[in-house]
Amino acid sequence: MLHILLNVDGFVIPIPKGKVAAYKKMAKMGCKTWMKHGALAYFECVADDAKAPYSKSFTQMCKLKKNETVIFAFIVFKSKAHRKQVNAKVHKEFSQMPGAENFSMPFDASKMAYGGFKTLVQD
Repeated sequence: MLHILLNVDGFVIPIPKGKVAAYKKMAKMGCKTWMKHGALAYFECVADDAKAPYSKSFTQMCKLKKNETVIFAFIVFKSKAHRKQVNAKVHKEFSQMPGAENFSMPFDASKMAYGGFKTLVQD
């Protein structure tokens, strides 16, 4: 069996349910851009069953309000170095887009959680 140790950027984002369509539009643009610059895979997922009976749920962890849901997203890279290279290109492209200085996210960015992760276990 071939094992490839990958690196992942992960995101957990509480978002108003009424802004999921706007987020999806933004996420499609993000997917296109990250993949163009070399990401191996790109996923944006919206909660379908966020209440876990056996542990703290995303609903509890994010302290979701009744009008909110949660996005779980991750981008896959070859390595930490590859992740840094791709992200630098993506951020440069985004910063050079017309209107970038006035762009507003369809969610409260201060409630978003982010981290870079390396493979621990894989099959």
